[in-house]
Amino acid sequence: MTNSVAELENSDCIFVIGSNTTSSHPLVATRIFRAKQKGARLIVADPRKIHLALMADTYVRQNLGTDVALINGIIHVILERGWQDQGFVEERTEGIEELKKTIQSYTPEKVSEITGVSAEDIVKIAEDFGTADAASIVYCMGITQHVTGVDNVKSLANLAMLTGNVGKESTGVNPLRGQNNVQGACDMGGLPNVYPGYQAVTMPDNQKKFESRWSASLSDQVGRTVSDMLSGLSDGSLKALYVMGENPMLSDPDTAHVEEALKAAELLVVQDIFFTPTAELAHVVLPGSSFAEKDGTFTNTERRVMRVRKAIEPVGDSRPDWQIIQEISNRLGYAMAYDSPEAIMNEIAEVTPSYGGITYDRLEGSGLQWPCPDRDHPGTKFLHKDAFARGKGMFHAIEFMPPAETVDPEFPFWLTTGRIHVHYHTGTMTRNSPTLNAEVSEGFLEINPGDASQLGIREGDEVKVISRRGQIRVKTVFTDRVERGLVFMPFHFVESNANALTNPALDPIAKIPELKVCAVRVEKAA
Repeated sequence: MTNSVAELENSDCIFVIGSNTTSSHPLVATRIFRAKQKGARLIVADPRKIHLALMADTYVRQNLGTDVALINGIIHVILERGWQDQGFVEERTEGIEELKKTIQSYTPEKVSEITGVSAEDIVKIAEDFGTADAASIVYCMGITQHVTGVDNVKSLANLAMLTGNVGKESTGVNPLRGQNNVQGACDMGGLPNVYPGYQAVTMPDNQKKFESRWSASLSDQVGRTVSDMLSGLSDGSLKALYVMGENPMLSDPDTAHVEEALKAAELLVVQDIFFTPTAELAHVVLPGSSFAEKDGTFTNTERRVMRVRKAIEPVGDSRPDWQIIQEISNRLGYAMAYDSPEAIMNEIAEVTPSYGGITYDRLEGSGLQWPCPDRDHPGTKFLHKDAFARGKGMFHAIEFMPPAETVDPEFPFWLTTGRIHVHYHTGTMTRNSPTLNAEVSEGFLEINPGDASQLGIREGDEVKVISRRGQIRVKTVFTDRVERGLVFMPFHFVESNANALTNPALDPIAKIPELKVCAVRVEKAA
């Protein structure tokens, strides 16, 4: 997040798009509720009528995969009506003229045809957001899990910069991370193109620094993404895979292909706290320990580094992840001799400029937000206060592109997937909780009653949902949360695995699969 969670409650306008915030990030949602109580305008854009839609000043259902067109239409109106922050644009950005050329054709009427959102609502959103003193954008995987995921994010950045809603309190572009330490994993180099602190592996100075610190020879080549790894297993260019705290047999699209790839591995190692469907395919399973059984830090969605303290000793043969990795490294011939998580944190501060001032003794209480470059720095509440990292913020002129897969007579329904309030990701933990699993113990398909009637389906009937990649059986739930022609499934349930259906088509830059859009047909099960 460019800004902090607490700042949301003092925003004048909040634009939530591609985030079912109350279900997936309920503590963040409380800040949105407080902002609304203080008079903030709430805009919600989601193809499914989520809980936040019930309290929104403006709620719109854009067609799946049309986010770029919607945002371009909002920007078109803001420029046409003069609601942009011209001073901010002139002083702190570049590339506005190219954006204007592209945006010119995205009239509310044209955008309405693409998105299904009325021209009047597009103008209303533009007015509320463009005239607010402090407007925040909140998004999640409903924005990123598309073949245009990068374009979607860049478009939101365009909107924030155009209106001067970056670099000051209660504004910004604020992605909500999907799991508790996703931000920390990325910060620590859990990406194929960077060392810790987003230091590019292709930069010779970075390579030399880490070679010197780690006493090892390092490659200057960008590594593989998850999708590239699976493809590599399938074509034989990758022989072994080490999966830690991830469950691609439920979380990745086109599960049949995932299973085929994992079975092709000469060595599959899975390290986790429960025996997952992915672990069932592993040659070696390493029992990790949960948050309650280890010391360390988590970095949350607002860049806040927080201490994690061991409450109990690791159960059975399980061990903290750092100990497992260190022992494997030593046995493979690269010596590691860390004696504690704190020793690792001290090294992180040494080699990672944004973490330079973060040490255990400073993390007592509520923690610190990076960038925190030295021990005298208090941490950073919001980013880009005086300048962007590149100097001036760059506008990107982005054209709308449709999803990789569209409906047709054979597959007439749009399918989108997501989470529900009692379960988390692939259910590895929540479905092992009797209390939570009792709340919702099986998967379901949300379908509009009108579509169900046309198909001769009654509520609770078991149906087959079929895509170009596979099929599953699942029971139906009738609801107007989805419009006619759209169906929704949660992806937590291995018995009705929604990702057996989803499309592995990738964003060309980030290589994120289009998990949020695919075409299916629905048939009453025999």
